[in-house]
Amino acid sequence: MKKIIALILASIMIFAFCGCDSQANRTSYNISQEADNFRILRRLTVTNLRTDKPLFELVGLFSLSDEANRLVLTVRTGENNYKKHFVSKSEWVFWDIEDLSGADVNTFRYEVNILPETFLPFDIVQKY
Repeated sequence: MKKIIALILASIMIFAFCGCDSQANRTSYNISQEADNFRILRRLTVTNLRTDKPLFELVGLFSLSDEANRLVLTVRTGENNYKKHFVSKSEWVFWDIEDLSGADVNTFRYEVNILPETFLPFDIVQKY
């Protein structure tokens, strides 16, 4: 009888703790789902860290997947029209995605500014 009660209590505790999820995690998941379903206007900026110059900018409704050495962007261009873009990643490429239109899952506004002048310059020297 004690084993059955212990098993029931353990099961209740497992289900109780599995259901715990923070509001931030749920909100983040919901925003990602909205963006992947082409409902959020976003901007992708790819910057060359050597020159601090933007290499690529994409503004629109797109879904992003992160593969080993590249970003795969599926862009919605019309009701049933889609295009695919590939952005290679390297140690000298920095990319940032910004939600422009936002989602109904969060009512707070924020701003992220990437300032290239804050990166410290350095020289690459090859010695033989």
